[in-house]
Amino acid sequence: MTARTPWTSLHAKLHRTIRSRHLFERNQRLLVAVSGGQDSLCLLKLLLDLQSKWGWYLGIAHCDHRWRSDSQTNANHVENLAKNWGVSFYLRTAHEPLKSEAAARDWRYQALSAIAHENQFHCIVTGHTASDRAETLLYNLIRGTGADGLQALTWQRLLDNDIVLVRPLLEMTRTQTGQFCQDFQLCVWEDSTNQDLKFARNRIRQVIVPYLQEYFNPQVESALAQTAEILQAEVEYLEQAARQLRQEASGDEGDEGGNIYTRYPIRLNRRVLQKAPLALQRRVMRQVLQEILQSAPSFEQIEKLIALISAPNRSQTDPFPGGAIAQVEGDWIYLNLKKEK
Repeated sequence: MTARTPWTSLHAKLHRTIRSRHLFERNQRLLVAVSGGQDSLCLLKLLLDLQSKWGWYLGIAHCDHRWRSDSQTNANHVENLAKNWGVSFYLRTAHEPLKSEAAARDWRYQALSAIAHENQFHCIVTGHTASDRAETLLYNLIRGTGADGLQALTWQRLLDNDIVLVRPLLEMTRTQTGQFCQDFQLCVWEDSTNQDLKFARNRIRQVIVPYLQEYFNPQVESALAQTAEILQAEVEYLEQAARQLRQEASGDEGDEGGNIYTRYPIRLNRRVLQKAPLALQRRVMRQVLQEILQSAPSFEQIEKLIALISAPNRSQTDPFPGGAIAQVEGDWIYLNLKKEK
């Protein structure tokens, strides 16, 4: 007869978090992304221990980026863990080594979504922690961002094929997951690339965060993660308010402008926008640009549209990437979506 797994404070914390935030339902199929590092092993062990209470079906997915010479051995290590714990294992290997952190992240989420879709999993679960959240906030702040970037790793995010990405460890720090792995003698795979300072996130983790902890706030990770949590709720509220404002600003035009609406399917009423706070004006313009640009709109691009709210009649912007142009016709701002020949 096997000994019963001790119920730790992290077990209790995760159980409460899942219930209070409605992260999972009972009897769902959960695909756990496992790199072999301490965070993902802590997550997997916690979910396995909670499995009997929730009735989940768990699967393990591992993505081999082919960055390291030992990446295949790493994948074999995770597969052996899956076998030992009696959990289904799914592996995806990159066709060629990925050249950047962003490319690796995009490929990884595509691979995980494909595995989940092919095997009828409801959710993809990752081991992102409060430490990751703090580092992402710093990373985005340094690059320049608004509140959306500073909210840094949300609890849930909808991926392709209606599969939900869930991050249930966002209130736990990397120190806590490391201690948990030691306490349960979990065989952690040490990723050598985590020490490579050529990666920006590693420089934040290895240099900036320790500096902030020593000279400013020993609990800086938790403090920054809490800031991200506060901003997440505010961003959700502002996005909802901006969607409502955009709907009002896109209302019926009447006879003014003739058939111009057929040529310019995106339009905004300047009188409606002028009454709104600048924060909501910017969010409306950002939402519009997200529909017509392939990449995230910059501050300068948003401001070009903002300027049209009070610009003289017949004013227009220079072309956005892809050729779209915004112009003023009376009370309306129109955007043509195709480059004119």
